[in-house]
Amino acid sequence: MIKNYQALGLKLTPQRLAVLNYLEGNKSHPSAEAVFQALKKKFPTISFATVYNILETFKAKGLIQELNIDPTRKRFDPDTSFHHHFYCFSCNQLFDVDLAIPLLKEARSLEGFEVQKTQVNFYGLCPKCRVNKRK
Repeated sequence: MIKNYQALGLKLTPQRLAVLNYLEGNKSHPSAEAVFQALKKKFPTISFATVYNILETFKAKGLIQELNIDPTRKRFDPDTSFHHHFYCFSCNQLFDVDLAIPLLKEARSLEGFEVQKTQVNFYGLCPKCRVNKRK
């Protein structure tokens, strides 16, 4: 991710580097608030606005994607590859879902259209919450 970052011509500040390092390989799909809470321990003077602006810059440059699957907050995913997500109503966790959905592949070649992004979201209970619900 850092190599892509430098190729985009963005200045590598300590705060941006900290956000990049936090997001690198992070599968929790953190919100801006979660990123802020994690970074303020190391950077006590960092503001929420700074973290949010960094995330917005990363999103605009295609380094991360914004997810609107959580009904309470935006989440961010450093994995910009084509994949889907599952939101658990019970534990509020987000999971990556790698499904080949033929219709979506066909949609990418709609005549006259240029599909640039597709996002499929699944909602329900994760395996752990399903087991806990049965007990």
